[in-house]
Amino acid sequence: MSPALPSISSDISRIAPGFRALSIVVEAAAVRAPEAGSEALRAACAAVLAGEPSWGDAHLAAWGRVFQAFGAKPKRTPCSAEALRKRVLRDGTMASLDPVVDLYNAVSLRYAIPVGGENLAAYAGAPRLCLADGSETFDTVKEGEPALETVEAGEAIWRDDIGVTCRRWNWRQGVRTRLSAADANMWFILESLPEMPLDALYAAASMLTDGLEKMMPGAKIEMARIDAL
Repeated sequence: MSPALPSISSDISRIAPGFRALSIVVEAAAVRAPEAGSEALRAACAAVLAGEPSWGDAHLAAWGRVFQAFGAKPKRTPCSAEALRKRVLRDGTMASLDPVVDLYNAVSLRYAIPVGGENLAAYAGAPRLCLADGSETFDTVKEGEPALETVEAGEAIWRDDIGVTCRRWNWRQGVRTRLSAADANMWFILESLPEMPLDALYAAASMLTDGLEKMMPGAKIEMARIDAL
């Protein structure tokens, strides 16, 4: 199994001091227990409604400050974890989408942490987190049709050799690398700031890997920590 070996630009430490993440690469196996995803999602929604985790609001507020630091407006384009949390607080639940997507959304909700899930086979080169120069393109959908956007200079982005895979750090995922349970090679990134306890970051990773092992017994999983330079 070839790890994704993501890299982080030194510019990131300026806008997000103390940023640390866990990168998880998965060689998938056949899905035997798809319900593992929806069950985890239901439990995570209940935890959000109960006000868990206790440090969750502080962590999401810190992400808001990071977004402001690279010019984004967090109320308009919040980090992925806050967007999910707001939806659950509004609706009381979240609809099931796909077993693997449900699982990593559950981790994001339960631990108030942005979690990305990507189809690694769709990548050209390794993922990297950097600030955009304004020439990069991002594939998305507008009014039901495929579309390309040009990102803003200075915007924090995940990208590969082809283009942007996630805009505004972890706000919106591109279409090209979108993940589903049918994909054979998966990459997950769990992104945290110092307001999240380090042991909670590893607990979030364990929730994801344990859930994947339950869902697809025999999957091969590798994990590595990456930090801002």
